[in-house]
Order: sequence, then structure tokens, then C-alpha cells
Amino acid sequence: MTIRAPYKYDIVGSFLRPERIKKAREDFSKGKINEIDLTKIENEEIEKLIKKEKEAGLKFITDGEFRRSWWHYDFYWGLNGIEKYTLAENERIKFHGEVLRPDSVKIVGKITGTNHPFLKHFKFVQKFEEEDVKAKQTIPAPAQLLRTVYRQIGEGEIYANEDDFIEDVAKAYGEFFQEIYDLGCRTVQIDDCTWGALVDEDAIKKYENDGKNVEELKKTYLKINNKAIDKAPEGLNVLTHICRGNYKSSFHFKGGYDNIADYLLKDEHVNGFFLEYDDERSGSFEALRKVPKGKKVVLGIVTSKNGELEKKKDLIERINEAKKYLDKDQISISPQCGFSSTEEGNKLTEEDQWKKIKLLKEVAEEVL
Repeated sequence: MTIRAPYKYDIVGSFLRPERIKKAREDFSKGKINEIDLTKIENEEIEKLIKKEKEAGLKFITDGEFRRSWWHYDFYWGLNGIEKYTLAENERIKFHGEVLRPDSVKIVGKITGTNHPFLKHFKFVQKFEEEDVKAKQTIPAPAQLLRTVYRQIGEGEIYANEDDFIEDVAKAYGEFFQEIYDLGCRTVQIDDCTWGALVDEDAIKKYENDGKNVEELKKTYLKINNKAIDKAPEGLNVLTHICRGNYKSSFHFKGGYDNIADYLLKDEHVNGFFLEYDDERSGSFEALRKVPKGKKVVLGIVTSKNGELEKKKDLIERINEAKKYLDKDQISISPQCGFSSTEEGNKLTEEDQWKKIKLLKEVAEEVL
């Protein structure tokens, strides 16, 4: 019997990049090696990673996002109609304690999703599937793209209005979903920071300064995500990970899920939620009341931001607390985010990340 994602212990998707990958990508950027050389090194390191994922007992494997620089931009750059863009110094995104590299996206034409380079990436991971071990593909959410480019929509731009943009993006995602499904993919996880921005007071103030209404934004983000998800072929298991920012162990947003639960948790058309619950920024479990019966919730109760190993008894207590709001069979556990949402990675070691996954497996097998 094939296991359906998420499993009772799972991962968000990204892993710390080996030094060999980092050096190869740097050498490629400087013209010291060609794309064939880079791909060969990436393939070899991904194969090593997948072996470790299987040894750790994971039922859903990824390529660790080893071929990406960013968790989101690389996917957007692969869409037709979008190109890489370098932000001006005053446009750079500021996290708590870090300023992101100045990469971004620019709309240069009508957006479509056919023949995306991630299809080739998925096919490589797929080669290592087994009866009870399947490949999962992670991509950023449609709403995340809208949040990134909303200043590029309006009169005089390629997209004169938001509705046309939403329709084309939803169609593009539908094209990608169909093509990766045809390759044999059955689980896609959409990663999404937009909801974090809608619970963070500082981010809300920035939206309001731009003339945006936060309640309307909730409706808009739900609309673009659902329009895209609804275009997925029947049989494609679509999950989402809700993130508050993950760059060199720093974060972007803070706040609980309560004020978005009626949109995200109640009405987004996904089959499961990966939710961050690793520290006080995440709020309480009370919002989980809004999750419909039958939908899975992956509690991100182990942090990926530092190497300190959580205590088993504390994790079990958190799971028991969540059982006040969810049935046992709705609950899975994972790290709160990837270990390396960007190629820089978080401030922990490879040994740390595998210890955390081992702990999750032990806890899940004991109580879930």
C-alpha cells in the first residue's frame, strides 16, 4: 500500500547544502566550470542525500533543493514571462537581523507554466522511488508570487489589473501541475510566506501604507491559491507549508494563525498543512479548530533554525496539547521549516539536522 503524504514524521523539503555544492555553484558563476560539470556534481550530492533520507526512515524524499539558490525565486524564474531582477539597495528585503541578497523577479511577458525546468529536477529524484518511498516536489505558492510583484501590476504594466494576473498565474500553475502529474508525481507542496505577512503587525502597517486592506488581501491570497490548486489534476495531492521567513536562521514575520484561520485553515483547498510551531512567535494551537476533519496538520515543533536538540518529553506534551483540537490521525510532525531555504543555510550542522529528524521519527513512532 502506498503511503500518502504527509507521513506521521516528515520534512519541509530543503537540507543544508554540502560544501561541494556551494563551491561548484560559485565556480559555475565565475565561469570556472560549465553547466554539465555543475549538474554532475549536483546529481552526485543529491544521490547521497536521498540515501541519507531513506536511512532516516523518511517516506517522502526531496532533492534538498540543492539545485536552487532560493526556495521561491528559482521556480518563478522558470515560468515563461518572468526574468531575474536585481533590487536596488533601498528595495532589499529586511529580516530580523539579516538583509536578503538583492535577487527578485520581473514580469516581462504573459505568464505561462509549460516546460518548467523543475520537471527535469523531479525526474531525477523519481528514479530513487521505492514502493513505500516517494518523491515530493516543493514549489512556492501562487500568492507568494503576487506578493512579490504587486507593485508591477497596474496601468501601463504588462498586467493592467490584478484579476488578469491571477487568472494567468492560476493557469500557469495548472499547466505545471498537469505536466508533473503526467511524469508520475503525486505530491506537490506549495510553500507560502504570504500568510505570515498577514498576521505580523509591522508587515500589516507596510501593506496599509501602500493602500492595501488586509482583510481584502486575505481574500485575494486565498483566491489565487485556490484557483491554482483547483486546476491540479485529480489524484495530485497538494499540501502547503506556511512560513514566517527562514534565512540564515533569521525570521521575517511573527504572529499566530488565529486571524487567518477562517481563510487559510478553513477554506484553502489543500489536503494538509505544514505549520510552524517551534517558538512563541507561532502562537497557540487554538486556530487548529478551523481545520476541517480529514485534513492533515504537520506540527512544526522542532526548529530548523539552530542545532539545539529538543527534548522528547516536550515534543510529546506539544502533541498532546494539539490533540485538544485535532484527531490523532490528523496529526504529523516535522521541523518547522527547511534547514536551508536559501543556499546559505541555517546556523546548524548536517549532523544536527539528522539528529532532529531521528528525534521526530522516535517521537512519532511512540505516540502517533
